[in-house]
Formats: sequence, C-alpha cells, structure tokens
Amino acid sequence: MGGHFDLDIKLKKIEELENKLNSPNIWDDASYANQISAELTTIKKSVIIFQDVQNNLTSYRELLNEFNDEEMVNEIELKIEELDEIIDNLEISNLLNGKYDGYNCYLEIHPGAGGTEACDWADILNRMYQMFCNKHDYKFEIIDYQAGDEAGIKTIIMKIIGNYPYGYFKGEQGVHRLVRISPFDSNARRHTSFAAVSVIPEIDTEINIEIKPDDIRVDVYRASGKGGQGVNTTDSAVRLTHIPSGLVVTCQNERSQIKNKEQAMKVLISKLEQKAFEKQNEQVNSMKGHQNIEFGSQIRNYTLEPYRLVKDTRTGYETSNTEAVLNGNIIPFMQEYLKMRR
Repeated sequence: MGGHFDLDIKLKKIEELENKLNSPNIWDDASYANQISAELTTIKKSVIIFQDVQNNLTSYRELLNEFNDEEMVNEIELKIEELDEIIDNLEISNLLNGKYDGYNCYLEIHPGAGGTEACDWADILNRMYQMFCNKHDYKFEIIDYQAGDEAGIKTIIMKIIGNYPYGYFKGEQGVHRLVRISPFDSNARRHTSFAAVSVIPEIDTEINIEIKPDDIRVDVYRASGKGGQGVNTTDSAVRLTHIPSGLVVTCQNERSQIKNKEQAMKVLISKLEQKAFEKQNEQVNSMKGHQNIEFGSQIRNYTLEPYRLVKDTRTGYETSNTEAVLNGNIIPFMQEYLKMRR
C-alpha cells in the first residue's frame, strides 16, 4: 500500500496545537485562534480516517486468509484499492507542512504583454480559480479588480479562505502560458498569451515587520466595479505604496476608505513578510535550483490549438482534458506539485 502518512508526526502536531489553544491569551487574536482551531480539526480528522483505514485493512486481511471464494476475494481486493486511494489523499495532507501552508492567502493575477488578448487570458485564469474554490469549499473575497480596456482584466487580487489555502495554491505561482486561436483576431490566427499568478500567505500574527508611517504613501481614488460601472461616488479606494521596497497594494472592495486602508495594510504586511522570508532562504533556494518568477519562464502551458493539452513544466503532469482544467479541475496539478517538493 502506498502513502507516507506519518501518524507519530500528526499526533505530535495535535499536541502542539492543543497547547497553543490552551495558552491564556490565545483568543486575544481571534483570527489566529480560529486558524489554529481549524488546523487542529483538520489534523484530528485525518488521524481518525487513517486509524479507521488501518483497522479495516486488518479486518480485510483476516478475511482473505479465511475465504478462498473467488468472488469474495475480488470484492475484498476492490475494498483494499479504495483504502489505498484514501491513504494517497492523506499523503497529500501530510505534505502540507510548510511554515505558512495552513494560512489563508492572497492570489493576484496580472496579464503579460499583449493587450486585450492577455487581459482576456488573465480573466480566464480568474474564472478557473473561482470555479476551483466553489468546487472545493474555499471562500474568496475580491480585494481589488481592474477591468481591461476592451475585455478581460488588468489585475485582480482575491483573498482565499479555507482548508490549507496557501499550501494548495502556492504551486500556482508563476507564469501561465496560453496558445489558442484568438477570438479577437478577425483572421483567426493562433496567438500566445501570458499571465502571471502571485500567491502570498495572509500573515497577521507573529509579525516582525516594522512599517514607519513616513515609508507609506497613501493615495485615494474613486472605486469602480466590474466592467467599469461605478461602485460609489466617494474616494473610498486606497492605494498604498511602501517607498523603501517599491511594493504597491490597492484595495477597493469595501465602501469605507478606512476599511480599505486596513485591508490594504494587511496585504502589504503579508508581502513584506514573505519578501523577508524569501530573502532569508535565498541561498537555500538557489542550492535547490529555485527559479525566480518572471515572464518567459512559464510553469504551465495551456494549449488549445493545434491540439489540446495542459502540461506543468515542473512536474511533467499533463492532461488533454483542457475544458475540465479551465473549469477548475486543477487539484491534480496541485497534488503533483506537493509530491514533487517532498
């Protein structure tokens, strides 16, 4: 039977999380406490499932030793295959052990060069991720949305909430490449489009980042909705620029300028924390052959013409069912990425 579910590690993790939840001031930060509680519930559930599988396997093996009936043996073997699949799924959950894997995350999509074509491709990716969230019980909130001039989007930032969001979505970071017959080309020629996906964990605890007020430039402007329609008539949208790093964050999903500023500051802190974390691990990443995310180094190719294929350039995983992928069936790509990093 396959799988690498380590029961001892899971039991130690349960003990660690329970100790955190029992600490005196844990609920002073309700968001952090709820995150710990959710992670604890998930791990306990996986342990119960694993122990049930072990008990069932023992029973099935005893039955195999007792019966020589071919039909009975075939039925038991099918049951064992089902248990094997459960263990494989638990193995995936066992791989979600990164520092921020249990955290909610922010997912950003930006089109590459190519005007309307690239903006449309960015919106297709946006739809793909939203459909994935709906299918797998993730909630998402649109933090910022800027429509393209003719079609698609110039940028979108969404916050993703649920079961190990950063752990699953982190493998989506990078450049995504599309090859198709352009719906915007009257000559029906084949076009190649690029869009960059960025994923950062929402870090609102254990923050070691100090932001001086003088380092932040705050710009306010009138928010606009999808397609350019007005959301309100006040300057509620907020753009924060962190001058030392050059990082820019915008937020316009709330009607209140104060709330938008608070949300934008959360995103900015998460970006600065991640940047510091990546810098700290720069040497280790270079030893592992880690590549910086930049245009021209795509992580996944989506080919719709002259044949249909979606292929991940890192893991080699591929499928010809492009329609299913673009409709949100990307869990196999996420799982293969986690296995590769093991």
